Amino acid sequence: MSNVYLNGFLLTLGLIMAIGAQNAHVLRQGLRGEHVLLTIGVSAACDILLIGLGIAGVGSLFVANPDLMTVARYGGAAFLAWYGARALRSALRGGRALDLAEHKRMSRGQALLAAAGFSLLNPHAYLDTVVLLGSIGSQQAEDLRPLFAVGAISASIVWLLLLGYGARLLAPLFAKPVAWRVLDALVALMLWAIAGSLLLG
Repeated sequence: MSNVYLNGFLLTLGLIMAIGAQNAHVLRQGLRGEHVLLTIGVSAACDILLIGLGIAGVGSLFVANPDLMTVARYGGAAFLAWYGARALRSALRGGRALDLAEHKRMSRGQALLAAAGFSLLNPHAYLDTVVLLGSIGSQQAEDLRPLFAVGAISASIVWLLLLGYGARLLAPLFAKPVAWRVLDALVALMLWAIAGSLLLG
């Protein structure tokens, strides 16, 4: 039984450790010290929802319904392209040092919506959690599926906590304005690359 938990944990960890839109957002919020727990909580809740849906068999609906995937692709690409443009604008304007006194903070509502958007409006998240994790989880014996799901959920929570609060270790680096310009430029390129891959299928 412990192997089922461990399989769920390690498989999920391997999938979510890759730099993606959600990870970049959690990292940025962690560096700014801005609504970190809220961002982690919303991101983890979305992951839990998607993992649960996948193991329950919802992934097959996406595979069997090309129209649904098309809507998800274009909607997700538009969202990511818009946030990429915002990141590029920040990079071109020039980043400030990590100065929370001068930084214009998001409201709690904005932080909640942003975290939910990066978690739910990126079709890659559905492919990783609902389709891939779901297909593997649903192959487990019925009484072991909850254990696989707990392993997968544990990995998501552990990773998001490490990313959000571990970002503080990088704070000295981001005391330099140029570091923010580089981060914003990289985030813009990454979000546009994901959006482009979605549009190109």
